[in-house]
Amino acid sequence: MIKVTDVTKRFGDTAALDGLNMTVPKGSIYGLMGLNGAGKTTIIKHLAGFLIEDSGEITIDGQLVPDNEELKKRVLFIPDELFFFRGYSMREMARYYKGIYPNWNQERFEAMTKDFQLNAGSNIGKFSKGMKKQAAFCLAMSAMPDYLILDEPVDGLDPIVRHKLWHYIMSDVADREMTVLISSHNAKEMEDVCNYIGIMSHGKMVLEGDLLEMGDVSIESLFLEKLGGVQGGEM
Repeated sequence: MIKVTDVTKRFGDTAALDGLNMTVPKGSIYGLMGLNGAGKTTIIKHLAGFLIEDSGEITIDGQLVPDNEELKKRVLFIPDELFFFRGYSMREMARYYKGIYPNWNQERFEAMTKDFQLNAGSNIGKFSKGMKKQAAFCLAMSAMPDYLILDEPVDGLDPIVRHKLWHYIMSDVADREMTVLISSHNAKEMEDVCNYIGIMSHGKMVLEGDLLEMGDVSIESLFLEKLGGVQGGEM
């Protein structure tokens, strides 16, 4: 379980997070939404260990996140802006991941690169944007994380590739209770894959809960009710 309790983070005079509370149940697929500037990326960077809160507490499975090297071996973050070592191939990146993540699954890596028709021996820097995103997923899913944090995960990918990626993710959630936190602007896609939802505004959580318990209501309608202003399902 991810637990965020009264977390505040300021950048100068701006409160990016303002007493944020959030709970992501174990084995859930949690969709995090909000208008630009709501604080979504800021809290994601905290969970990934890139930022440290000014006040409050963030725990994963009861362990504090900051400076927790053992916890980082169980958490994997795929950002919207991808990073790979210059000149590295997927296979070279795989060796790097294997040295960090103790549950690395080489068999899955080989199967996924074949499934997505990626050349594991080629320089990732020469891949298209879509291929780089697929490469990031192959590496992340092969690390077998307990927690997968995604920022705009399938933006720009074609429908077939998106379907494959969600299949891998949802299979891991079902088979080994992987917990997934997704930040996305695509309300329709979030509705298709998420079972929990959180809507942020100005660094605070304005709505959070189990979609099943909320009944027959769409994520887009929830967003409109709390914040308003949506165009074409993109928030």
